[in-house]
Amino acid sequence: MTIIILTNCPAGLRGFLTRWLMEISPGVFIGGPSARIREALWDEVHKYADTGRALLAYTTNNEQGFTFETRDHKWHPVDHEGLTLIRRPKSRPTVSAKPPPTGWSKASKRRRYGKR
Repeated sequence: MTIIILTNCPAGLRGFLTRWLMEISPGVFIGGPSARIREALWDEVHKYADTGRALLAYTTNNEQGFTFETRDHKWHPVDHEGLTLIRRPKSRPTVSAKPPPTGWSKASKRRRYGKR
């Protein structure tokens, strides 16, 4: 089983993949080609994806039962003691222009003093 997920890729690449795989949702392709065809498709994705992102997942004989490859994703696969995990980038805290208001909120004042 092979799954290819495309994001922000040219329509021509999507049309090319429909020759070998079935598009079950926009940008999501699934099928069962041989390993040679899968590698050729992945090479074509790398060649024609331009600024788009791509993810390839396929079944294999390992502990997880599958493996995957990415192209231009912020999340990267990392091998951790034989298991492939996803490393997400650290999120940076957002800096707001003004500080949050101090003191009691209106709802808190109503609850405290019983005013409704």
